[in-house]
Amino acid sequence: MAVPKKRTSKGKKNQRKATWKRKAALAAQKALSQGKSILSGQSNSYVYKTKDDDDEE
Repeated sequence: MAVPKKRTSKGKKNQRKATWKRKAALAAQKALSQGKSILSGQSNSYVYKTKDDDDEE
């Protein structure tokens, strides 16, 4: 099993954590933006079923 040779500094640890949090925040922002776009009905690039589509079949 791999074992680190030296202790990781606080700065390096905080830097990695900040990068991880930044990526998560960006992904959350994109998801929220896509959700708003779909709910507003202005987007034509998403294909999904609606209740009206179920009635036609």
